[in-house]
Amino acid sequence: MQDFWSKMNGFDLPASNRQELGKVGFTIIPSPVPADDLAQLVVTYDATVSDAISDDVKVGSSTTRVRDFVNRGPEFDSLYLHPPVLKACCHIIGRPFRLSTMHARTLRPGLPAQELHVDYERDRSGWTMVGFVFMVDEFRNDNGATRFVPGSHLWSDIPQILLGDRDRKSDYPGQVLACGPAGSMILFNGSVWHGHTVNRSDEPRRSIQGAYIRRDAESGENLLARMQPETLSRISPLAKYVLAV
Repeated sequence: MQDFWSKMNGFDLPASNRQELGKVGFTIIPSPVPADDLAQLVVTYDATVSDAISDDVKVGSSTTRVRDFVNRGPEFDSLYLHPPVLKACCHIIGRPFRLSTMHARTLRPGLPAQELHVDYERDRSGWTMVGFVFMVDEFRNDNGATRFVPGSHLWSDIPQILLGDRDRKSDYPGQVLACGPAGSMILFNGSVWHGHTVNRSDEPRRSIQGAYIRRDAESGENLLARMQPETLSRISPLAKYVLAV
């Protein structure tokens, strides 16, 4: 345990963002990618999505996912190693953690909103997941920005309005849209209620999403099995620790 905390030394998350995560359940931080490098990341994103083999692609009702962005190139390494993200995991998970998944997710235009949901419910030991959404494109109120129900990660009981037969794609009282310029990053508690809104624009809205879990929990992706030699040769000892490889 001491070795874990020593690895996390020196990382920082501004107090305002830490307070938002605690009270609201999500916060938006500046880009982990230098402005001069963002254009190349977008080019690589598009090429990767276009060239992905069918086994790595999942076409859902409103989004298209491409799995395993850990192995897709050095342009994406800084996302899962961004110091404020790792510090957020320290605050929320509060114990050794690791990356569970990191994938591309493109919201296609003209499709319905996602149902409000949580990624992971709290257990007796506390919160179990921290997620991030990297905005490859600007997130706006017309192109499917993710909506959050502030403070819902603190609920002791789920309101009846979110249970039963109600359409959870509908607007929820007090919901907040997480909007920001391309390159911004949303950090969120996995127990907060959220979901993307309707993409009313004519263009797809692109993102990269990742999740961290307790180190002893079952991972959503077998990162070790998929690890490529070129990835292992370029990543740092900290990256290997966070990936548990």
